[in-house]
Amino acid sequence: MPSVPLSETVASLIPRARAELAELVAYASVADERVFPRSECEKAAAWVADALRQEGFQDVALLDTPDGTQSVYGLLPGPAGAPTVLLYAHYDVQPPLDEAAWLSPPFELTERDGRWYGRGAADCKGGLLMHLTALRALREHGGAPVTVKVIVEGSEEQGTGGLERYAEAHPDLLTADAIVIGDAGNFRVGMPTVTSSLRGMVLMEVRVATLEGNLHSGQFGGAAPDALGALIQMLASLRDATGATTIDGIDASGEWSGLAYPEDDFRRDAKVLDGVELVGGGTLSDRLWARPSVTVLGIDAPPVVGATPSVQATAGALVSLRVPPGFDAGRTAEALSAHLKAAAPWGARVETTQRGSGQPFRADTGSPAYSAMADAMREAYGEELAIAGQGGSIPLCNTLATLYPEAEILLIGLSEPEAQIHAVNESVSPEELERLSLAEALFLTHYAASKSA
Repeated sequence: MPSVPLSETVASLIPRARAELAELVAYASVADERVFPRSECEKAAAWVADALRQEGFQDVALLDTPDGTQSVYGLLPGPAGAPTVLLYAHYDVQPPLDEAAWLSPPFELTERDGRWYGRGAADCKGGLLMHLTALRALREHGGAPVTVKVIVEGSEEQGTGGLERYAEAHPDLLTADAIVIGDAGNFRVGMPTVTSSLRGMVLMEVRVATLEGNLHSGQFGGAAPDALGALIQMLASLRDATGATTIDGIDASGEWSGLAYPEDDFRRDAKVLDGVELVGGGTLSDRLWARPSVTVLGIDAPPVVGATPSVQATAGALVSLRVPPGFDAGRTAEALSAHLKAAAPWGARVETTQRGSGQPFRADTGSPAYSAMADAMREAYGEELAIAGQGGSIPLCNTLATLYPEAEILLIGLSEPEAQIHAVNESVSPEELERLSLAEALFLTHYAASKSA
């Protein structure tokens, strides 16, 4: 075993992590063939499989999941009688959105102002490199003291449930004593944080039809029912005057009792324009982590450029609804569908189609694994561990909690606010990658010791 501290070993591995992250970011692994070719995801999955084999993982496999994507699995045996820890990340990414708004190419890792920019750099290809760096550091210090399973998903961003369905059909595959989900983030850079709750998600497509075809707005406007106008009224009914979500049958009065999110910090993190008010009521933490939140993700309507003077016969939208722990995604979807149909004016014909969903999640923060992580974070950061919620969804969490009720689930990761995940110019902090890789290595060591005590 080397005489250098574990922290120095981790630091020495960061240049390799950067080079490999650049390779992985170069794959435009958006799990939507309408946007990017499937071959990009397949190349990314093959890269992950090769990386696991190079680290000595056994039983490395590309798992064909029911939604048509691939997840990557590997097993690294530990000492006899050691606990098993499952490490999770995903290699699929969000589309780059407006590529012209990126200051550097989205699929080319670029260093700028002390951060590494590229789609997936933080969410969640960087999470995979965090896992690999922690394991490599431990290997130079005698090896991982636990049995390690790694699962890297290929469709997390799409919410299509491929890995959840695969895990349910193969319940022995991902069994573990503790599960580290590397797809969350610190409350801010340098503040070690675990995420204790996730909001669930429903994706609902709504279609409105009022006419057999478009009509001249001068000849028929004023009496002909406008499908786009109907859709706008329906979408407006999802919020009250303050902007708070108001959907019939869905309680929006939850309160958060943990970490507070100061409004000034939120305005800065979210880059809210001067003079623009925040929406909703209650504390920021209530709104983000304890209450439902509706967002209109897209609208099918004629663009401004090239629009004609027409009454629209049809229109559509994709609506996202996030719900906190305590809600059921299935019943929430039914309530959203019923609300939209009831809100349709003029007898407009409405069809709703659920496009994705994920159940909310709440962790047990009093478990031994959380104590081990608190010790590890304290050593890596020199700060006490904070516990926060997260407004996003990781559908697999609830599936794992259901399949393995005795497993301890922790959520950490690189998606702190400055990372701007899902937006243009996504980036990762190399300092966070280094400290979290060290924290994960220390966690595996402390957790193994706690289970053998």
